[in-house]
Amino acid sequence: MQRRALTLTLSGTTVALLTASAFLIPTPYAEMSPGPTYDTLGSYSTDSGQPAKPVIAISGTQTYPHTGGGQLRMVTVEVSRADYKPNSVEVLSGWLSSDKIVVPRTVIYPEGQTAQEATQQNTAMFDDSEDQAITAALAAKNIKPLRTEVIVDSVTPGSPADGKLQPQDVIDAVDGTQLANPNDVHTLIQKHKPGDTVVFTVTRDGKQQQVSVVTTQSNDSGPSRALVGFLPGTQNVFPFDVKIQLDNVGGPSAGMMFALGIIDELSQQDLTGGLKIAGTGTIDSTGAVGPIGGIQMKTLAAKRDGATVFLTPAANCADAVKNVPSGLRLVKVNTLQDALTALNTLRAGGTPQGCS
Repeated sequence: MQRRALTLTLSGTTVALLTASAFLIPTPYAEMSPGPTYDTLGSYSTDSGQPAKPVIAISGTQTYPHTGGGQLRMVTVEVSRADYKPNSVEVLSGWLSSDKIVVPRTVIYPEGQTAQEATQQNTAMFDDSEDQAITAALAAKNIKPLRTEVIVDSVTPGSPADGKLQPQDVIDAVDGTQLANPNDVHTLIQKHKPGDTVVFTVTRDGKQQQVSVVTTQSNDSGPSRALVGFLPGTQNVFPFDVKIQLDNVGGPSAGMMFALGIIDELSQQDLTGGLKIAGTGTIDSTGAVGPIGGIQMKTLAAKRDGATVFLTPAANCADAVKNVPSGLRLVKVNTLQDALTALNTLRAGGTPQGCS
């Protein structure tokens, strides 16, 4: 009896310890869930009490209001905070949930990347996606850019450029030499030795100024060279101004929906035909639509917010059909023109190509 009692006691203790560890020991996972959606034809209001502002603001040319009640909704995925480390019970709950996805933490926050760096990277991708969407949309309206500018795409935290150069600075010259493309920035910096000063002529908030940055030495496996600590990019300048005004959203996945919203604003024809349409997909300047992450969470967000049609990148179709919400029609798109053709078909009462 004593041995049996001891065994039962030890077993109970083990179970208790295992149960406690399930609640206490963090795991290397993160969660994704349906995020908010935004009508690119509508206005966006923050929680800070600021006045609502249009998601897409176009000035300097004719635009057309549409009052038919249709929507073009971009969708987002909510991700857990960088410091969130779910325990085993929370991970299991996420795996069993129909409105959450549990993924390795490194999928959202790569190893060695801080939360600040992840945010900066997502912001840079969003800014690039915005420029690509504007270029693709205006190309569909046969409007070409006046010129292409070299800009500061992102700045490395703690680098010599940190606090001196800012994202979206237009780089007019390096050491007095004007630029033809982003590669010129690297070439001109490499003429210096570590510890030298590089003088950038930049336009910031409409005002041109000179910014001096002392270079540092590279610390990677390559040959020693001078570094400043920012990534150059490009942006196109058009005959009129197009701005996408959406706070707290990052990444490139809204590109196609932004492009459609811009086209709608510039067209007498209402693209939606009164339908509530959602969608996702990256876009490049040629109008090619690319895949995105979290497609099943995005279709849930679209359905939750009233969409009946979901424009789906062709490469995401196979995953999207696995858990498509009832009443949401998936439409397959490879290009911006595919999306426009599908919208024409829907307005005419037809059935565009779906995911299968």
